[in-house]
Amino acid sequence: MLDQDDIHPLFHGAPQTTEFRKLRKRILRLTREAIDTYGMVRPGDRWLVCLSGGKDSYTLLAALTELRWRGVLPVEILACNLDQGQPGFPATVLPDFLARMGVPHRIEYRDTYSIVLDKIPQGKTFCALCSRLRRGHLYRIAREEGCQAIVLGHHRDDILETFMLNMFFGGRLAAMPPKLLNDEGDLHLYRPLAHVPEADCARFAQAMGYPIIPCDLCGSQDGLQRQQVKRMLDEWEARSPGRRQILFSALGRVSPSHLLDPAIFDFKGL
Repeated sequence: MLDQDDIHPLFHGAPQTTEFRKLRKRILRLTREAIDTYGMVRPGDRWLVCLSGGKDSYTLLAALTELRWRGVLPVEILACNLDQGQPGFPATVLPDFLARMGVPHRIEYRDTYSIVLDKIPQGKTFCALCSRLRRGHLYRIAREEGCQAIVLGHHRDDILETFMLNMFFGGRLAAMPPKLLNDEGDLHLYRPLAHVPEADCARFAQAMGYPIIPCDLCGSQDGLQRQQVKRMLDEWEARSPGRRQILFSALGRVSPSHLLDPAIFDFKGL
């Protein structure tokens, strides 16, 4: 099905090179693989697809729209951008792009930027509060729009970095789940790019010429623990290509009897 030459408008203007065709098909294959592996599809559901304007969310939107257009993703898609009031944010870029591509969408303005600056002391990281405020608004919007799932653009490397962060700085083994049910039990949270490398998202978005909007809040801070982990993984990957994928694969092959948690393995009863 993915070998057809016809493509959705989001792919119009795509490079006609063999390399790009392989990249596009790989992203679609890995996205569909994650959707199937983690049981994300309930036919007839409505998905709120979060679009920040970064390379990852553009890749997410393109992949999901393509799969839906080909008839292998039986859900309704509503793209959503939450404008958080960051100074200089180009407010017209995403609505213009989505309208031009014919993608149903909702643009929501909520000034969480001022709240974060007011509540977080100088020198502290913004990420936790910013994310919490954003997530609350997305849950509200999803309910208002009759959506059953919130869909985020976190990729393989985000999941791996979160695992390393929790291990090195939090003292626990945990990552970003590809599928999560909220505490209220009325909304799922999905990450369909869970198997897609960040480098593929970057190459795809750049090749397509999507209007990338940088984050001037969280991404602009120096010394973040996530940046430290990313640099460490970059160094490992440079010395031993494929290291990221090997580490990521380990997250799906867990041996409880070879860890130390009596809550997940009955050592006393052994």
